[in-house]
Amino acid sequence: MKKKPSKTAKIFSLVGIFVFLVAAFFAVQHLLVPKYCIELPEGGMVREYYKDARKDFDVIFVGDCEVYEDYSPMVLWEDYGISSYIRGSSQQLIFQSYYMLEDTIRYEKPKVVVFSVRSLQYDYAWSEPYNRMTIEGMKWSSSKVNCIKASMLEDENFVDYVFPILRYHTRWKEVNYEDFHYYFKPRQITHNGYYMVLNVKPVENLPSVKPLADYTFPDRAWEYMDKMRTLCEDNGIELLLVKSASVYPHWYDEWDEQVEDYAKEHNLVYVNLLEHQDETRVNYETDTSDAGLHMNLYGAEKCSRYLGKVLKDNYDLKDRRDEEDLSQYWKEKRALYDEAIDEQIEILSLSEE
Repeated sequence: MKKKPSKTAKIFSLVGIFVFLVAAFFAVQHLLVPKYCIELPEGGMVREYYKDARKDFDVIFVGDCEVYEDYSPMVLWEDYGISSYIRGSSQQLIFQSYYMLEDTIRYEKPKVVVFSVRSLQYDYAWSEPYNRMTIEGMKWSSSKVNCIKASMLEDENFVDYVFPILRYHTRWKEVNYEDFHYYFKPRQITHNGYYMVLNVKPVENLPSVKPLADYTFPDRAWEYMDKMRTLCEDNGIELLLVKSASVYPHWYDEWDEQVEDYAKEHNLVYVNLLEHQDETRVNYETDTSDAGLHMNLYGAEKCSRYLGKVLKDNYDLKDRRDEEDLSQYWKEKRALYDEAIDEQIEILSLSEE
């Protein structure tokens, strides 16, 4: 006669089944969530910050493509000894930049935060895919929770961010090589947040500038601008406002005046690189990758040299190139930077054959 399993054995068996089902659930979920390594690599930028060994950067950038494609931390280090990181993401809106900064302060307190002002024109998100490209890479914290709440569209649900399989459950039809190849380890996309592009597409015929019915930045954008400024003040961080050298979409004079007024009112430095072409020496025939929307590597390095001077002239940032361990860190970063340049040059040369 067979001996019946004990009550303890039954409990262990049930626990084992439960653990297996939970593990299987999360394994399938991870497979279905986009890897953002080949397709839409911009969606993989945010997560890379957490994997970086150092958390003592002098300067942190927050903002959209006008920071992650227009400035190179490598240049800031090599020319000025400024150690920096770009916490940018595609279409990052000002309330997302605020929570990205709040999240960063959980790990470190930089001396200066650089914020790209272009997103002041928006008060609410309009694209769920762009929301996810910013939010999904954030580690769970109150900052991420509040970022989700601030960003969600009317038809989005908070629980879909907690369990993204609810959002991507139909994606099993699209699972491909990228999902399996980068299942355990995503590929490195940026260089301290900088997204390198070597393509050259000159500015030729910009669309005609359309007048707006109202040039006033929305109240909600100013609310988060105030929150960001206050967050920096409370943590002893300087805030630098920038408009990059990208010429499209058009940056209106009326917008520029509002940022200038805000900077003066709160004793902040504001730099519009569009007004400093003589100093940056950006050449719009050779230094953009897509007809003026973003800088390529050549343009980004020029803008970084100019911005580095602004940082040195206005803030107490010492040259840290004499710090042995930090110099070694950037030496290793330089090797990866050069490798990426060589790889892109090879790809461009093959495409021209």
